[in-house]
Amino acid sequence: MMHVNRDFEVKLSKNEVVAPVLPIQENRLPLSNLDLLLPPVDVSVFFCSKKPKNFTLESMVVVLKKALAQTLVSYHAFAGELVKNEAREPELLYNSRGVDFVKALAIVEIKDLDLYNPDATVEGKLVRKRKKGLLAIQATQLKCGGMVVACTFSHQMADAYSANMFLVSWAEMALSKPLPQIPSFFRSILSPRRPTIYDVSVDYMYFPISALPQPPEANDEVAVLSQKGLNWRRSVPSCGK
Repeated sequence: MMHVNRDFEVKLSKNEVVAPVLPIQENRLPLSNLDLLLPPVDVSVFFCSKKPKNFTLESMVVVLKKALAQTLVSYHAFAGELVKNEAREPELLYNSRGVDFVKALAIVEIKDLDLYNPDATVEGKLVRKRKKGLLAIQATQLKCGGMVVACTFSHQMADAYSANMFLVSWAEMALSKPLPQIPSFFRSILSPRRPTIYDVSVDYMYFPISALPQPPEANDEVAVLSQKGLNWRRSVPSCGK
C-alpha cells in the first residue's frame, strides 16, 4: 500500500513580486459580460518534476522568474489587479503590479504525496492562495530533490484556455523559444455587429428536442441502435435474471 504523508512541514524561504521586464502604461479594461457573471473564485494548477540532473532549485527558480518577467510583457493583464469602477463592478487595472512568487521547501518526498486526492496533501501547502494581484505562484523544493510549481489564477481574469495559453508561453520562454501565440485583450471582437448579421450555418447548430427521431424499440435480450449507418449491439439482461 502506498504511504501518504499528510502532515509534512512547508517552510517559506522567499516571497517576492515578479513584474514585467518592460514597463506597461497604466490603463483600465472592463470585464466582459461573461466574466462579470462569474463569481470571484480562484483556479489552481500544479506541476511536479523529479530531481533534475544538471540543475539546482536555485538555478531553476532563476530561469522561471526571468521567463515569467518576459512572458508578462505580452500577458500584461496577469500583472495587474482587479479594482472597482464607478458602478462598483470589477474591472482590470494595468499597473504592472506583478505576480506574487514564493519559494518554499517541503519536508516530504514526491512519492508520499497523494496526487489522487490533492486536497489532502497539496492544497494549502504546495499551492499558494492568491491574496493580491491576479496570479500567485509557488515553487517548492521537495525532500527528494524534486519540485512542485503551482499557479493560482483569478477565474474572472482567465478561463482554462487562457490559463493554458499563458502556461505554455511561460514554458516556451523558459526554453528561450518565441511565444507560440500572442494573446489579444481587445474587447471589440466581442461587440455586436451593426446591423446584426449571422451566418446561415448557425441555423444548423441547434434544433428542438421534438425534432429528434424516436429511439428504436428494444427487446429483453438485445438492443440494436442504428445511427448514420453504424450498428451497435448491446446485451441487455431481462428483469429477474
